[in-house]
Amino acid sequence: MSFDTLLALPWTRTLLAALVAVLVATAIYRVGRAVLLRVTRPLPVVHAVVQAARSPAALVLPLMALQTVWQAAPDALAFISNVRHLNGLLLIMAFTWLAVRLIGGVADGIIARHPVDVADNMAARRILTQARVLSRTAMVVAAVIGAAMALMTFPGARQVGASLLASAGVVGIVGGLAAKPVFSNLIAGIQIALTQPIRIDDVLIVEGEWGRVEEITGTYVVLRIWDDRRLIIPLNYFMEKPFQNWTRNSSQLLGSVFLFVDYGMPLAPLRAEVERVVKAAPEWDGRFFNLVVTDATERTMQLRILCTAASSGLAWDLRCRVREGVIDFMQREYPQFLPRVRLEGEGLDAAARAQGEPHALGDLAHAGSSPMPPARGPV
Repeated sequence: MSFDTLLALPWTRTLLAALVAVLVATAIYRVGRAVLLRVTRPLPVVHAVVQAARSPAALVLPLMALQTVWQAAPDALAFISNVRHLNGLLLIMAFTWLAVRLIGGVADGIIARHPVDVADNMAARRILTQARVLSRTAMVVAAVIGAAMALMTFPGARQVGASLLASAGVVGIVGGLAAKPVFSNLIAGIQIALTQPIRIDDVLIVEGEWGRVEEITGTYVVLRIWDDRRLIIPLNYFMEKPFQNWTRNSSQLLGSVFLFVDYGMPLAPLRAEVERVVKAAPEWDGRFFNLVVTDATERTMQLRILCTAASSGLAWDLRCRVREGVIDFMQREYPQFLPRVRLEGEGLDAAARAQGEPHALGDLAHAGSSPMPPARGPV
């Protein structure tokens, strides 16, 4: 078959034009990618967007070139309508992929500009939460719009596609569907991103569990519990039920330690020991500490020690350190003032002695009524 005969075939010129169009589009993509990556390097957000768009753009440009060729081809070509339809579907999918990647690139660029691995990361965690939640919500919307547009290319499914497109854009329909779990979580995600009752790395008490917010997705929150378990919580939980947020406005916390001691325990040396332990602790942030008597029962005094730390983790370690230090001090210096039960039974003890029999209760009473040995001073 000669070259002239090959050119005379119906699809030959169209396929050659398509090949040239793909080569030109690929060349434009490579040159544009190199230029944009170099130009946007000083701009972190734009650079992140360009990097995220590389893979889908490599597909979008050739498909656009091919669609131009197919539209210019004669309508008399066999199967040209099917080819146009297929290329259009692929182009819609590629544009949807590009939109999702662009949204993710913007979020990644914003997050990169606000690192959370700093001492004061309150603003960074707020931006991180907003970027993550809003970007994932926008990705879902973009995917729904892309699916609706793809369905609308089929004549029999245009009504379905129009319904999906309307449900993604009309607030009233979304509000009507909010009773369903998926849409209620989607709306809760938008509310969390805007009002921010929780943020990434916040310390929460949920269902009696202490943990940090590890991840916020479009439908649920992952809470990393102190023993490395993960608690999965739907987003709408935080809009409907109460919970504790220890780092809502600041990561600084006031830790408390409660102790029960005998009434004979002198408070002055105990306060001095608390001061020594707290000031020597590396977890203490230097803001505040004290020791007060908060309650008095028929048997013991309740002491409360307050001390401050820069974060919840440090506050926990500081509380443990202070508790251990004070207990060790009392065991060494004032063991007689640890909590104990006194039994007064003088009448029973006298009756037992009259009968010439030992009486355990009397012995205990005698021991309990004997004077306390004097406390040693601090070493």
